[in-house]
Formats: sequence, C-alpha cells, structure tokens
Amino acid sequence: MTTSASLPAASHPEAPGAGSVTDRLVEANRAYASQFTDPGMDARPVLHVAVVACMDARLDLHAALGLQLGDCHTIRNAGGVVTDDTIRSLTISQRALGTRAVILIHHTGCGLETLTEDFRHELEDEVGQRPAWAVEAFRDVDQDVRQSMQRVRTNPFLPHKDDVRGFVFDVHTGLLREIDPSS
Repeated sequence: MTTSASLPAASHPEAPGAGSVTDRLVEANRAYASQFTDPGMDARPVLHVAVVACMDARLDLHAALGLQLGDCHTIRNAGGVVTDDTIRSLTISQRALGTRAVILIHHTGCGLETLTEDFRHELEDEVGQRPAWAVEAFRDVDQDVRQSMQRVRTNPFLPHKDDVRGFVFDVHTGLLREIDPSS
C-alpha cells in the first residue's frame, strides 16, 4: 500500500516548496472535483448501518468491510469509544436517517491503551483549564468494546438496539475478531 508517508521526498508535504499538507489536500480535492459526478444519493445509508470506529489512520473501514460510498454512516473518534457525542451522532443516524444496526470497531495497538486520565491533568497544568471531556483510556480492548456495546444498548435515545455488535480489528492481519458481549 502506498501512503503519503511513502512518497518521494520531492513530493512529500514537508519538502521545501511543496506547500502545507492542507494545500496538498485542497489541490487533491480540485483533481477529484474535476472528475466528480453527483451520484444522486440520499443522506440515508443504503445498508441502514452506522459504524463507530477509532480514528486511527491504519483503519480503512470501507475497504476492510467491503463498503461503498453511501452504504453506512461512519462515526470516528479516539479509541472508537461510545461517548456522549457518539450517542448524539447515533441518535441522529437512527431517528432522522434510518439506520438500524450499529457496528463498533476498536483495534489492536490503540494509543488509548497507553494513556491515562493523567493526560487531562497534564493539559490543565499546561493551559490552565481542565478539559470537560474524559480521555476514555483503557487497558483491555475487549472489555472496552463490551462497555461501548453496553452504552449503546442501554441508551434511552436510541430506538434500535437489537443489532449492536462489537469487534477488534487486527492492524497486522486486517481481520475482525467479534467480541462476545457477555464474556
């Protein structure tokens, strides 16, 4: 797989005269838009599924799950944990846009396994204000998937809780391992 990190130095975003990363991405969008045709899709996902996953750059969710544009809603955050904002997005996804299933995907080697809530204290010391949000760090990825499934299944704002499944994506093999919610 080729990524921007493997580009030759002359075309690397930090190379002299190359412009910023944002400049490079905006230029890539111009090329994309020049060939773009409106697919005429509705905002409602074709498969009626919402995928909640970690923001880790190694997870290509559409490729890993065989998804196409328009198939799902994708909600990503650090760790793929179910936070209040995740519930907000899932509630809108289900109640306004017709999703019925929820897939939760954490992964091996997650950065949240190396952090603690001390991260918030360090931020407070540095900037003089404590973040209102929790880090949601964890030590056991399987248990955190179970906790996330439980948060979805018990939330009163979500009407569709029968099809909630959780997985751990192995960043070395690309395989999903399903997590039993009752273990």
